[in-house]
Formats: sequence, C-alpha cells, structure tokens
Amino acid sequence: MTQPALKEWSAAVHAMLDGRQTVLLRKGGIHEKRFSLDASHFLFFPTVAHSHAERVRPEHRDLLEPAAVDSTETEIVLRAGAKVVAAVEVNRPENLEDIAPLHIWTSESVQKDRLDFRPKHRLTVLVVQVSPLAAPERLRRAPEYAGCTSWVPLPVNPMWGTPVHDDATLRDITARVRESVG
Repeated sequence: MTQPALKEWSAAVHAMLDGRQTVLLRKGGIHEKRFSLDASHFLFFPTVAHSHAERVRPEHRDLLEPAAVDSTETEIVLRAGAKVVAAVEVNRPENLEDIAPLHIWTSESVQKDRLDFRPKHRLTVLVVQVSPLAAPERLRRAPEYAGCTSWVPLPVNPMWGTPVHDDATLRDITARVRESVG
C-alpha cells in the first residue's frame, strides 16, 4: 500500500506541527506543467536546502536545525500529514503580505520563489489541517523520490494523531485567505 506525499520544506512541516503555519503556497515543481492537487489527504515528504535559512523569517529560523535531520542523503523522517481544507487561487498577489502571519517565509522568498517563478501560472494557497503522525516513520531515500516534482507515493500507512488546529480555526483562516488574495 502506498500513500501520497507532498514535498515540502522540512522547516515548514515543523512550523505546521508547532502551530506556526497553516497554509502552503504552491505552483508546482520544475518538472510539472503546474501544481495539481493530486490528493486531499497526504503525508509530508520533508526537503531541506541550505538556501532555506535566508528564505525563512528570522523568528522562525529556530526550526531549521531540528528540521534538517528529517531529510538527509540516506533517509527521510515522516512526521506529519495534512488534509486540505481549502485551495484558494491567488487573484490578488499584491495582498499576499496580509497572510504572511500564516506561514514562515520571507516576503522576498514569496515573491522570488512563488510569484516570479513561472509567472504565467497562478499561485494556489492551500489551507491545511495538519496532524502529527502517531510515531515518526523513517524511510531510506530511494531514486524514485528524487526530482523536482510535488508528489511522491510512499510505501507506508502510518497512524495519524490529533490535528494541530480545529475546524473552526481553519474556517476562519480560510475566510481570511479568501478575503485577502482570492
């Protein structure tokens, strides 16, 4: 049995588990025409790059060191999964700063990595209900996990814990995102 997993910065996964982040900003990987929501319930496949430090706001950089151990050359550690509460297409990118408190990225990173990257493609804000896994799952890194794609199937079926945020909180966040950028 396999589970869909969305590649996401490990620091962002830790931020979501810590309650600091409730949205994802997606356009799709280099090898994809655009982002598609292949699954509404998925695991997070943690990724790490040295450049993440400059792309994370200073108050969230404490997440970088503990997050780095989740994605090494030999293994990945799965800690969380999510259910998509809403997918909001960004029609007013000039208002993205209004939702900055909902994620850990710098304004410059949002502009460069999300808006300027493939400017003809629309950015999508995913409001997600994140849950920790009952126990972390360790997987050996495999060639089929490589590449700049959003989704990978993983050979796991973990138990999920209690969501970080309740439905009412996420409804309010969804309304805020829609009002700001939708």
